[in-house]
Amino acid sequence: MRSLSCTILLSLALVPACGARPGGDTLDDATLKALAAQPWDKARLMNTRERIGIHHGVPVIAEYPCSDVCPQYTVRIIHYELPPGADCARVGGVEQSVGVPVAIAVMPRSFCFPKVLVEAKLHYVR
Repeated sequence: MRSLSCTILLSLALVPACGARPGGDTLDDATLKALAAQPWDKARLMNTRERIGIHHGVPVIAEYPCSDVCPQYTVRIIHYELPPGADCARVGGVEQSVGVPVAIAVMPRSFCFPKVLVEAKLHYVR
């Protein structure tokens, strides 16, 4: 029992250190923008997808699609992962279509992007 109590107390003590905020956000505007501004490795990340946090209560996903000339043509797309039927504008996002590599072409695909990244031109990077 004492071991369980220690584990629970330690877990609660670590929550603030992990960046948790009231409301469940793990990323504020400045943190999200700083993450998006970081260099990234096209060869290591091509054709992967990762959840990078919660912004304004919505999961944020980074996708790294590539198609025929990889890793050179890998792009990074950082967007909200909205539940079905959710409205992009209601969560504070900006809906935009960007070119996604598919086979030997680039096809337009719409995403809901965090406004702070669209304003900084960090939502879609080649």
